[in-house]
Amino acid sequence: MARRRSKETAGPAASGAGSGCTVTVCRGCCCGTTAKHPEVDHGAQLERLRQGVGDAGRVRAVQCLDACDHSNVVVVSPSAQGRLAGGRPVWLGWVLADDMLDEISEWVRAGGPGIAEPPGTLDLQEFAVSRRVREGLPG
Repeated sequence: MARRRSKETAGPAASGAGSGCTVTVCRGCCCGTTAKHPEVDHGAQLERLRQGVGDAGRVRAVQCLDACDHSNVVVVSPSAQGRLAGGRPVWLGWVLADDMLDEISEWVRAGGPGIAEPPGTLDLQEFAVSRRVREGLPG
């Protein structure tokens, strides 16, 4: 996991200054479909993340993150300040429950990768992707 600094030593990003984190949600292939996860309201998940993150960052949905074995996939990318502090994008898999969405939102509001430790069980959701997948992502 990326190196993190505590909120007290992180500087302006910890107080909400700057562009904030980006939360990328896979929603075009098997992630976000009722075919693979019929018990999940995928539209409500996206809205819950947007509401939870608020103006602390941005949430975007993309067609496919090419990590289907970990469906539903969410990537939390650090803010500019988080990158300067050593933060890197964190890939989270099997994001299916509301408590996971709430923990992601809480983490983004606290500063995200490079600034704050992830709460609760998010460490258990983290997985690594190949360079081919990372380099093929939009944006």
